[in-house]
Amino acid sequence: MGTFFVVMEFILAILLIAFVLLQPSKQDGLRGFIGGGAQDTFFSKNKGRTSEMMFARGTVIVAVLLAVNTIFMHYFV
Repeated sequence: MGTFFVVMEFILAILLIAFVLLQPSKQDGLRGFIGGGAQDTFFSKNKGRTSEMMFARGTVIVAVLLAVNTIFMHYFV
């Protein structure tokens, strides 16, 4: 049982690193500050359907699973 939790911890950690590294950067810098940033584009209106939002949700899900697995490892290993 302990080996299962250790292997899951390793897999979840690798997945979390991959999700974080695959997210697009937000390097607008001062462009949004100087030029305004309130643009109604297709991607701002449909942000829930973009790959950026899917990576953000995946990161949160994997992080929660990693935290739960860590707590289970503390009690069962």
